[in-house]
Amino acid sequence: MASLPSSQAQSTAPIPIPRLTDIANDACDSAFESVTSYEHASTSSWNTAIINTTLQNLISESSHSGQQPLYKFAVTSTIIQHTTPHSSPVKDVPSNAGSQDAVGAESAVGRRGMHSASGAYWDNKKDGMWNFKYEKAESKGFDVVLSILWISIV
Repeated sequence: MASLPSSQAQSTAPIPIPRLTDIANDACDSAFESVTSYEHASTSSWNTAIINTTLQNLISESSHSGQQPLYKFAVTSTIIQHTTPHSSPVKDVPSNAGSQDAVGAESAVGRRGMHSASGAYWDNKKDGMWNFKYEKAESKGFDVVLSILWISIV
């Protein structure tokens, strides 16, 4: 019930993985075109734009001759803000650490960690999931992770 390995996802994907990558990159490029840094008030509209654009392209590219797509899709978009150094207390520095150690530990506070997992019960031959990290967001002070899930309806 865990996420599919990329080789298995590739064999079940209704759209080739390189094209899924293009679709995800294009949706993120469009949403973040004029963005220079993280703005919490904008995250909802960014996520909505990314999800809607991605879904429209998935449906369009998996439909044949105007017929209904052979898959149902779900897209999740997660935006994670990078924290700035010194924005939160350092808890991992021992009280007897020298000033050099404490300075190094404080500068490591600049990033958040995140772990996410998904699972599903499905047909391993037809259904699948694929994850994507938008690399261009890092220079703007945040990370973007998309998950695309497809379930065959035939």
